[in-house]
Amino acid sequence: MPTVDLYNNNNEVIGQLELRDDIFGLPANPHLLHEVVLYQLAKRRAGTAKTKERAEVRGGGKKPWRQKGTGRARAGTSRSPLWRGGGTIHGPQPRTYDVKVTKKARRLALKMALSQKVSEQQFKVLDDLGLQRIKTKDFAQILDRFQVRKTLVLTSRDDEVMEKSARNIPNVKVLRSEGLNVYDLLNHRTIFLTQDTIEMIEERFGS
Repeated sequence: MPTVDLYNNNNEVIGQLELRDDIFGLPANPHLLHEVVLYQLAKRRAGTAKTKERAEVRGGGKKPWRQKGTGRARAGTSRSPLWRGGGTIHGPQPRTYDVKVTKKARRLALKMALSQKVSEQQFKVLDDLGLQRIKTKDFAQILDRFQVRKTLVLTSRDDEVMEKSARNIPNVKVLRSEGLNVYDLLNHRTIFLTQDTIEMIEERFGS
């Protein structure tokens, strides 16, 4: 069963915490993690880019000039893709970028990402972040004590003080535990969370 240190916001160890082996003690499968990250990034793509083909461009119903006798090339419409103001050849059309990954696989990948952070000792559990006011400097000092950068802060509920204190610090993201995802876990080096957040994660993903 994985065990992590419990810190206060002065980077002092005040105890230890046992984590569930079926959530925080799984071996990583790089291929599965890669598939789920691709799935998440694909979901962000709108796929709404669209250009008009010659049949969709306004106008162009009349033949510009007669077929023969003018000395010019044949032309059937002024909305030909060869003309200025005409349609676009092989332009982008609305599409979906969705990658199919089962819910069971996504759930397993999330557990693997959490386990990887624990095994890399980049999983910092605090008894309380202790922010009493909205102050970027106060939270930046906590990060300095732990000597961390590019940090993901997981909260158990909406925390306006934390969110507003951290939003101007580069490479720091505050996320509620309900929004926990593989991409953010792997994209940030260190994970900050409190003991009650772990309880919510274990309740949500416990089998």
